[in-house]
Amino acid sequence: MMKQNMKVKSCLFALPMLLLAALAPRGSGQVATTDAMTNLPPAHAGAFVHPGLLHNAADFQRMRTHLDQEPWKGGWERLIANRHASLDYKPRPVVNVVRGRDRLATETENYSLLFNDIATAYACALRWQISGDRRYAEKSVAILNAWSSTLKKLSGSADVDLAAGIYGYEFANAAEIMRTYDGWKPDDFARFQKLMLTVFYPINHDFLLQHNQARIDHYWANWDLCNLASVMAIGVLCDNRSLYAEAVNYFKYGKGNGAITNAVYYILPGGLGQWQESGRDQGHTLMGIGLMGAICEMAWKQGDDLYGYDNNRFLAGCEYVAKYNLGEDVPFKTYRNDQVTQNVISNVARGDARPVWELVYNHYVKLKGLPAPYTTRMAEKGRPEGGGGDYGPNSGGFDQLGYGTLTATLDSQEPKKAPAAE
Repeated sequence: MMKQNMKVKSCLFALPMLLLAALAPRGSGQVATTDAMTNLPPAHAGAFVHPGLLHNAADFQRMRTHLDQEPWKGGWERLIANRHASLDYKPRPVVNVVRGRDRLATETENYSLLFNDIATAYACALRWQISGDRRYAEKSVAILNAWSSTLKKLSGSADVDLAAGIYGYEFANAAEIMRTYDGWKPDDFARFQKLMLTVFYPINHDFLLQHNQARIDHYWANWDLCNLASVMAIGVLCDNRSLYAEAVNYFKYGKGNGAITNAVYYILPGGLGQWQESGRDQGHTLMGIGLMGAICEMAWKQGDDLYGYDNNRFLAGCEYVAKYNLGEDVPFKTYRNDQVTQNVISNVARGDARPVWELVYNHYVKLKGLPAPYTTRMAEKGRPEGGGGDYGPNSGGFDQLGYGTLTATLDSQEPKKAPAAE
C-alpha cells in the first residue's frame, strides 16, 4: 500500500468572512465585501476533514482494496480506459476562458480546453490515489499548476456563470484529492487556492446574490446548483468556513431555484418529488441530480446531512426523475416561472445516460437503508459509470466528474449518521 503525506495544507489566501463580489468587476480577480448576507447562522467550528469533498481517505482505502471485485473492477477499467486518464495528455491553459456568445460577448469560445484539462486532472488524481503510481500524481499536479499560473479570468455571455460553477466545483475536487501529495509544493497549492478564490468564487457568489438582475425564478435550477457546488467546494479546499456556510444555508433557505424546496418544487401524492426542470427536458433534470448529489456528498463528508434535509426531499426528486426516465408514467403539476408555463412533463432526452446515480443510490439505499426502487434501477442500468467524454464530447459530457461505480460503491451498510467533522 502506498504511503501518503497526510499533512493538511492550509490556505495561505484564506479571506475573512464572506468574499462577496457584487461590487467587483466580473472576472477582474478582485473581490469586494458587503453585509448582504451577514444574517446567516454561524458556521461549524473546527477544522475541515481533508481530503473531504466527493472522496475522503476511507473512500480511497475502499477503492484500493476492492479493485479485484465487481462492481469496483468494472469501474476501474472504465477509468483507465478513458483517454483523460493518460500520462500522454498535454494541458492547454489559457489566460481567459470564454463560454457563451451573444451580441455583447463576441469572443471565440474556448471553454472546452478547461473542461478537458479538469477531466484529466481528476482522472489522474484518482489513478494516483488508487494505484500509488506517482507519475499520475505528477500529471495531475502539472495540470493544476499550469492553470493556476496562467488563468486570469472567465468571460463570455451569461453562460460564464455555468463555467464558473461547473468547472469551479470540479477543479476544486481534483485539487482536494491532490492536497495530500507530498510532491505538490505548498506555494503552488496556495496559488491554486488563490485562483479559486479570486477567479471562480466571485462569479459564483455574484450569480447567487444577483442572478444577473433577473427575477429570482428566471434561471433554471442547474444554474444555482453548479454555483452552490463551487462555493462549497472552494470553501473546503481553502479552509474557509464562511464560504462553506454560505452554500449550506443557500441550499436550505435560498430563494433561487437551486434551493432544495425549489429544485424539488412539489411533493406529489405518493411521495415523488417533481423536479423543477422536468417540463424543460430530461438532460437537464439528470444534470440537476448530479449537481445536487455532489453538493449533498461534499457536505456529508464534512458532517452535514443535506441528503436527509426536509424528510429526504432530494430522494423524492431522485425517484421522480428516475421513474420517468425508466419509461414509466409520473404525475405532473403545472409549473410556471417568468419564462414559461409548463403543463406536461418533457420527453426530450428521456432515458439519457449520465453518471449521476451510483452516488445517490449508495447513500440512500446502502448507507441509510431507505427504499429507492427507481434510483436503484437507474444505478444498475448505468453500471459501471464512466467519466469525462464517455457521455459525449461536448460540454454536457463533462458536466459531472463521473466514475461513481468505482468511487461511491459501498460494500456493506454502514452506521446511519454523518461522519463527525474533525
